Amino acid sequence: MDHSPPPFFKQGPSANARLLFFSLLAIALLVVDSRLEVLGRLRQGIATVLYPVQRTLLVPRDVIGMGAEYLAEVGRLRAENAELRRLEAANANALLQTEQLAAENQQLRQLLAMRERTAIRSAVAEVLYDARDAFSRKLVLDKGQQSGVIAGQPVIDASGVVGQVTRVYPLSSEVTLITDRRSTIPVEIRRTGERSVAFGGSPDGTIELRYLRTSADVREGDQLVTSGLDGLFPPGLPVGTVRSVETSSSAFVRVLIEPAAHAERTRLLLILLAEPPAQALPPPEESDVEPRRRRRGS
Repeated sequence: MDHSPPPFFKQGPSANARLLFFSLLAIALLVVDSRLEVLGRLRQGIATVLYPVQRTLLVPRDVIGMGAEYLAEVGRLRAENAELRRLEAANANALLQTEQLAAENQQLRQLLAMRERTAIRSAVAEVLYDARDAFSRKLVLDKGQQSGVIAGQPVIDASGVVGQVTRVYPLSSEVTLITDRRSTIPVEIRRTGERSVAFGGSPDGTIELRYLRTSADVREGDQLVTSGLDGLFPPGLPVGTVRSVETSSSAFVRVLIEPAAHAERTRLLLILLAEPPAQALPPPEESDVEPRRRRRGS
């Protein structure tokens, strides 16, 4: 009985025989190609045919690489943009601080020059804020009783008279400007020596001479200085410049004066630490008078 497999299942030579055959064939081809270089053109042709296929297969890799590079570049540009914005803000802040320090330095130099012109002991004070009163013109300074400030002392800046200390606290004080409706200051016209009294309270921030006779020699542009008759302000301090002279049918003229000081545009002021005479002290505030009346009534 024949036990051999049917012809359909016959596999030909054995695996070992085929391995030996193809190994010898490969060695022969290697020797022939190295000696005669007959397969070079064949390899070139195959490479030329397969190049588009290779490039097509590499497209996903190139796309992924380009996308990753683009995202990295975008991230780097965003980081650089954020750093540049931070540096710009820091430089702008430093520039503003430098300009502010330069302005304060200039104001301080001018105040020191004004201090040298006045023989009275003085103290430089910084403006903290405007007083919260819509019907008055007042400033709060950072110098008080511990710095020798008392009520009634004059306050000036590098340009002229600012006002007068009206309230004093241990570490701060309140200054009433000469443009306040309760302020008065004796002045004289520098050109002629004519003396008068200047009143505050004008809505446009000016001061005025109310009781100057019509025959007085006063002109637009005249410089007004303190007369010193009140015993409070030293004589010769700049007060303002005549803006206009209004005549009427009455016996007096109304003279509007532009203040020389710029209290709204400066942060450093000079307090003259002089002992004001009793008659030169400012009138008590309404808020101080009212409790006294209540205590008397009680």
